[in-house]
Amino acid sequence: MSITVEDKERVIKEYATKDGDTGSPEVQVAILTSRINTLTEHFKTHKKDNHSRRGLLKLVAQRRKLLDYLKGKDEARYSDLIKRLNIRR
Repeated sequence: MSITVEDKERVIKEYATKDGDTGSPEVQVAILTSRINTLTEHFKTHKKDNHSRRGLLKLVAQRRKLLDYLKGKDEARYSDLIKRLNIRR
């Protein structure tokens, strides 16, 4: 249910703001979005997996907090990120 190492490296490379960047809000939100999408696919076949559903809700809340932080710091970066990730405001 987690993302593979290759997927994580690809996401980091795509959303990094500079070389070796793994901690910027953009990278963190992109990784969380990838994990959320993976879990969403999991729930299409495992509808009653409520333990994982709780984890999904925690991931969504964590992503929301990071997005709120980024919006407060730099709204242009926030807008660019949600467009690139194709997520709702």
